[in-house]
Amino acid sequence: MSGHSLSLAINGRERLLTDRLIAFEPTAPERTETVAVVGLGYVGLPTACALHDATTQVIGFDISEERLREIKAGEVDLPEEERRGLAAALDGGGLTLTCDPASLAEADAVIVCVPTPVDAARAPDLTALRAACRTAVSHAKRGQVIVLTSTTYVGTTRQLLVEPLRERGLRVGDEVHVAFSPERIDPGNFDHVQRRTPRVVGGVTQRCAQRAAEVVRRMTDRVYLVSSPEAAELTKLYENIFRAVNLALANEIADACAVLGLDPIEVTVAAGTKPYGFLGSFPGPGVGGHCIPCDPHYLLWQLGRRGLSAPLIEQAMRSIDQRPGRVVQRVVEMLGEAGVDHSGARVLVAGVSYKAGVRDLRESPALPILAGLRRLGVDVHYHDPLLPEIELPDGTRMTSEPAPRGRDWDVTVIHTAHPGADYGWARDCPQVLDATYQFDAVPHRRVL
Repeated sequence: MSGHSLSLAINGRERLLTDRLIAFEPTAPERTETVAVVGLGYVGLPTACALHDATTQVIGFDISEERLREIKAGEVDLPEEERRGLAAALDGGGLTLTCDPASLAEADAVIVCVPTPVDAARAPDLTALRAACRTAVSHAKRGQVIVLTSTTYVGTTRQLLVEPLRERGLRVGDEVHVAFSPERIDPGNFDHVQRRTPRVVGGVTQRCAQRAAEVVRRMTDRVYLVSSPEAAELTKLYENIFRAVNLALANEIADACAVLGLDPIEVTVAAGTKPYGFLGSFPGPGVGGHCIPCDPHYLLWQLGRRGLSAPLIEQAMRSIDQRPGRVVQRVVEMLGEAGVDHSGARVLVAGVSYKAGVRDLRESPALPILAGLRRLGVDVHYHDPLLPEIELPDGTRMTSEPAPRGRDWDVTVIHTAHPGADYGWARDCPQVLDATYQFDAVPHRRVL
């Protein structure tokens, strides 16, 4: 491990942060290790695949037998290249799937990748993470490396791993090595695959950091070390809070453009020509996925317990929460302008996944949009070639309209436009609300 300068754009200026970050550089050939991945969801499964690509023997552990069955059958939401790699790993025996927690004792390293959602009160829900960490601690052995990757509040690594390991009589930093290295997986983003996305590692001790970096380095070309697990935990929260605030701002600029008669996409792209001091986002119907709608609340919750407020973050999250309601309001306005009573009006929501090109419905703005329209008595349906059936928060199940005709609907809401999908039928719809601001296929579209 040696000092290595890292050039970052901070406040529009290039600074060399040699005194804050250390670029990990292996000092010896990588050892052939068995690595166990705890949790095989949207983070854990790609993690297991990436580790297998690095010629490591991988144990994939998940408590759900149904999930393991889906993986074995190839019923997973992975890019085609990763699906082929997964099949090869399973066929060749390099990836073993199991529900047996005792298998973790066979691993030289354990990587914990389980969901960390929020509850109805927007407080951290660590149910899955606590259970996963208890399992890892129960089967930990001397010499093992345990890396937590799930986004969480500051101090979780010590609380759920370090202290329980010490209670078991294992000396962290000597007999077992613990670190936090936040995942950086963006489903559907082929420009930033794991191998080309740098990772941050914060170890309980310097030795912990180095041992963990040796494991994480198998998945990425660059690993940077920070001073502690706490620094790495807050790094992840900061990344996603920045994104949330930026998206909330993008929506506000879009609303300003609507009042001023301007195109927010044109304005955003034009602002992006500035080579420093600007990082823009595009507006939309809301924010979905597991990260952005949830992660900022982990810091807000922790700060609130210490009597500190964060008004900017709080307002950004309120703005994000309110955005789907704005879509519902706009649909009602458009129906009224056309002389159509919203009660009983036929509305189609096109695309319901939280982002284009993925079959992921978690925290999708489409869910509150559909629910809100239903509460108003609207006869609302949806069309999504990637999600043939969905369930709303109240338990209502809906089935995708397989071949919609535009003239059958009073309003079509473009929520998510999947690449390669045919939306030509929308041209025949009398009114189209483009919540993506980028659906140019329909000349008469309107935006929020």
